[in-house]
Amino acid sequence: MEEGVKRLIAGQIEKAEEKLRAAQGLLQLGFWDDAISRAYYAVFHAASAVLLSRGITAKSHEAVKTLFGLHFIKTGEFEKEYAHIIHGLKDDRENGDYDVFTNFGREDAEKAIQEAERFLKRIGRFLKEQGDL
Repeated sequence: MEEGVKRLIAGQIEKAEEKLRAAQGLLQLGFWDDAISRAYYAVFHAASAVLLSRGITAKSHEAVKTLFGLHFIKTGEFEKEYAHIIHGLKDDRENGDYDVFTNFGREDAEKAIQEAERFLKRIGRFLKEQGDL
């Protein structure tokens, strides 16, 4: 793999970890919707990193979700729970950001962060096993 692509993968993982730390901080401050949003972005950047390991660059959030499913879930390389995580967090982020009647609570934000942590650990382990990180 080209060194430039490895740097991009590492950059996406760093961004994912930054977003996860932001989610944890927002949870402590009581900003549930924003904590969920940042948890989603942690997953988004991690999924983008693993797509890059296959030479795939996605141009939208929907494309990341779809391509992750096609190239990693359908192939059996990742368990289906990881598709559920990215789909659920994307939906929750959109509801929290745009729907004025959505009211997430602390438990929702804690669950989102736990799912993002699990997703990032799984992606990191995969990339290390593949020699891409």
